[in-house]
Amino acid sequence: MADNTTPGSAGYSDADHKEDVKVLHSMGYAQELERRMSRFSNFAISFSIICILSGGINSLGQGLSGVGGAAIGIGWPLGVFISGVFAVAMAQISSAYPTAGGLYHWGSILGNKGSGWLTAWLNLIGLVTVLGAINVGTWTFFLGAFGEQLGLEATFNEQLIFMIVITASQALINHLGIKLTSLLTDFSGYLILLGSVALALALFAYAPSYDFSRLWTFANYSGDAGAGVWPRTESVGFLFALGLLLPIYTITGYDASAHTSEETVKAAVNVPKSMIGSVWWSGVFGWLFLIAVVIAIPNMDAAAGQGWNVFFWTLNEVLPAPLKMVLLVAIFVAQYLCGLATVTSVSRMIFAFSRDGGLPGSSILKKVSPTYRTPVAAIWTGSVLAILFTAYTPLYTTIVSVTVIFLFLSFTVPIALGLLAFNKTWTQMGPWNIGGWYKVFAILSILAMALIFVIGIQPPNYKALWITIGFLVLTAIVWFGFERNRFQGPPIGAEIEKRAAAIKQAEQAVGETH
Repeated sequence: MADNTTPGSAGYSDADHKEDVKVLHSMGYAQELERRMSRFSNFAISFSIICILSGGINSLGQGLSGVGGAAIGIGWPLGVFISGVFAVAMAQISSAYPTAGGLYHWGSILGNKGSGWLTAWLNLIGLVTVLGAINVGTWTFFLGAFGEQLGLEATFNEQLIFMIVITASQALINHLGIKLTSLLTDFSGYLILLGSVALALALFAYAPSYDFSRLWTFANYSGDAGAGVWPRTESVGFLFALGLLLPIYTITGYDASAHTSEETVKAAVNVPKSMIGSVWWSGVFGWLFLIAVVIAIPNMDAAAGQGWNVFFWTLNEVLPAPLKMVLLVAIFVAQYLCGLATVTSVSRMIFAFSRDGGLPGSSILKKVSPTYRTPVAAIWTGSVLAILFTAYTPLYTTIVSVTVIFLFLSFTVPIALGLLAFNKTWTQMGPWNIGGWYKVFAILSILAMALIFVIGIQPPNYKALWITIGFLVLTAIVWFGFERNRFQGPPIGAEIEKRAAAIKQAEQAVGETH
């Protein structure tokens, strides 16, 4: 597609660019990052991180080896709705405050510097762990798809080497500039759409039968019947709730659109639309290909007994080998690009938090390369942290649970603060505005967070509870012991005006002109 995103080009005038920069200056920040992402590129980065061909496949066992086909037919749209509730509430805030590291600023502006600091740390941990979860999931997929041919033995060392190689390559691409990253994430958006349709058509074409009643039929595959994915329970309802981790984990990461606000043209309009669009289209196309998987399964009991291997087992049972290999290669590329987009998101969060002095080493982490216009130190720091986290907690299900809890907690804090501030201290809305309906979506988000926390800490993911508690205790100690008096938070009021000279100097340092 044509690149119409630079100032003076079709669809994005110099006036548009000046307006974007003016909004950013009004919040006390310089235009250091390169603003060239179109609305589609902003959509594509969230769509790529959601990547239904990643979470929808790698976490499939959590649904099918729980209650069978109903986890897809009923559970998937329910889980997508839950994620979508958060997206709508966040879209309203993102339109009013379109900055990199968006959630951190929302938490600060709608609450105070303490709530902003907490939001930043929750979101940062969530982004680091989601990068780990995505790339560990990519390893699991690579092992299932190509491991036998390559003689891989599924050892921890193999996983660690794989993590280092692909995460470092994703960081390098991000290092080299947003133009290259945007081109690849744009391609990823098309690949996910076409790949999911191709997968669905192939599975429907070779399905041995067409029993659509599977999509609303509940079974109990807990314990040995589901290869131990979930411990044995007699409650099918509880098992169904646990299976919601499949869609809820898959349909996350849309905050990436907010994190790249300062690189997106007409951000106050395009960012909220991209966030909601990425959830909607991921939900639709994800449901399409997952329904095809359920229909193509030769025998549901045998499939559930495969546990985490159910996707590969199904493809091996019904698809010709050449077609299967083409699809597996396309899915692997999509999963790799999913990790690439996540590196972008986590690095912008680190950059935004650091320019307000929120992290150790902030003076280094906030620097933007004048050559590539990217936060180089933030890119590599986030990538290294993700590798270290997965080295400590290699179990995929635990990583997923921790990711879901921290990300959605970071979503919930500013949403709840927005509910309290709505039409009180928060009266200036952005151009994308749902009015009083924000309160409804905010309340639903808070209720959904309670459900997510409960299902996220159930066995075998009990470590997620202790990691969450440990982090919150440590956060309280650091905040009250050190940061409360030191950390100033984002600029507010008169402080914004005082930054005018520093803003001009920062923009000149990276070659930004207006």
